[in-house]
Amino acid sequence: MKKIKIGAIGLGRLGLQHAENVAFKIPNAELTAICDMNEEKLNQVQKDWNIPYAYTDFDEMIKNKELDAVVITSPSALHTQQIANALEAGLHVFSEKPLGTTVEECKIAEEAVEKHQDKVFMLGFMRRYDPSYAYAKKKIENGEIGRPILFRGYSQDPESCIEGAIAYAGHSGGQFIDMAVHDIDLARWMMGSEPKSIFAIGGCYAHPEFGKYKDGDNVSALMQLEDDAMVFLFAGRTAPHGYNVETEIIGTKGILRIANVPQKNLVEILDEHGVRKECSQDFLERFEQAYIEELNEFIDCILTGRKPEVTVYDGTKTTEIAYKCKEAFETNELIRL
Repeated sequence: MKKIKIGAIGLGRLGLQHAENVAFKIPNAELTAICDMNEEKLNQVQKDWNIPYAYTDFDEMIKNKELDAVVITSPSALHTQQIANALEAGLHVFSEKPLGTTVEECKIAEEAVEKHQDKVFMLGFMRRYDPSYAYAKKKIENGEIGRPILFRGYSQDPESCIEGAIAYAGHSGGQFIDMAVHDIDLARWMMGSEPKSIFAIGGCYAHPEFGKYKDGDNVSALMQLEDDAMVFLFAGRTAPHGYNVETEIIGTKGILRIANVPQKNLVEILDEHGVRKECSQDFLERFEQAYIEELNEFIDCILTGRKPEVTVYDGTKTTEIAYKCKEAFETNELIRL
């Protein structure tokens, strides 16, 4: 079977993981080119992995006629234009979230995808491809918990990573767009309905540095969906124990809980501290398999000529909802959509 030749932009934490997955863990893909502004890191990765091409300019990379597709893991503000440019160059596109840093940017991405419907476009909402979330989704679809009436999503980053979060705060868009967007996507996907009202609260409980960006270190939102079901989201940056993502879906006939007690694996440690389980320390560790599965899906869509379930419109909708959450948080008012 033909191997899809990929050009990857961005060699930060997640970008490097995506590039490594393409290079070594996706059977029908080949990492043909990499792009990053950090020339030292770029050259080192090219040498270590024997990558044919390396670029510091994305627009130069997408001129490479050997490429079939690109994986975009650049800074969020660059996503929209790079998506449009890559599609215009005749390439399939996988882009990390967010689709754009504003709803207006998302609309530009929509237009580009609509213009090039012969190409595969996929957005990186990787939790949909986590085996546990995929399993829970099938339970809901099969009616095993009855009518879903409440979605509860917690996303917490460890306190040990707070310096990085503070440094990134100025262009992150805030916790709702940077963190809670994954829970927003899950809620829409699992509950099968859109929000009609949102109320959000939170604050700078441990780190006042976020206040100057009209953001908090811990925030939450309560939503009512169009079918009157409920959604509660919590996003925090100060978890003392590690990276913590947990989800609960309550139905009229049953309840699903995913990672209700966050744990790295099934090992229990019995020592002088008592009996305990270790917790994942970052998103790369917790969602390692999901990142592989979503790229497998992207490549398979290219090879089979089908389109992925995650669309450009999912990116726009989650961005719209995230900014409504931010508006509700900043104004302390109920927002009706």
